[in-house]
Amino acid sequence: MAQERGLLVEFASAGISASDGTTASDGALLVGMERGLALSAHRAQTVSPALVAQASLVLAMGGHHRDRVEALGGTGKTWVLRDFAEGTNAARGVSDPFGGDLATYRTTADELDALIAKVLDRIRAEHFSADG
Repeated sequence: MAQERGLLVEFASAGISASDGTTASDGALLVGMERGLALSAHRAQTVSPALVAQASLVLAMGGHHRDRVEALGGTGKTWVLRDFAEGTNAARGVSDPFGGDLATYRTTADELDALIAKVLDRIRAEHFSADG
C-alpha cells in the first residue's frame, strides 16, 4: 500500500504484552496466507524505549497501548490507529482477534487494511503538502 502511494516507509510491529520470539497465531497465519502475506517468519517483540525512540510515528491498537508507549517515551508521536486514520480523538481501538475464529481474524484484517490505507493517505497528503 505504501509503494502504491509513492511512499518509502519502514514499519515495525511490537506489543505491550508480547512474548519475544513467538510466532504469529494460527488464525493470523491463515488469514495472512489468504491475503498473500507470508507471516511464517514473523516473530513477536515487546515494545521498548529503544523501539519507541527509533520511530517517528507510533500507531497503537487501543488507548491503553498508546498510554504504555507514551510512558516509554512516545509522547507527541503516538496515536491510536483509528484516531490517526480518521482524524479523531475517541481512542476507539481495533479489536484483538487473538483466540477468535477465522471470521474474527478476517474482520480484523479488513478493518486494519482500511485504516492503514487511510493512515498512508494522510501521511502522503501531509508529506506532499509540507514539500509544497
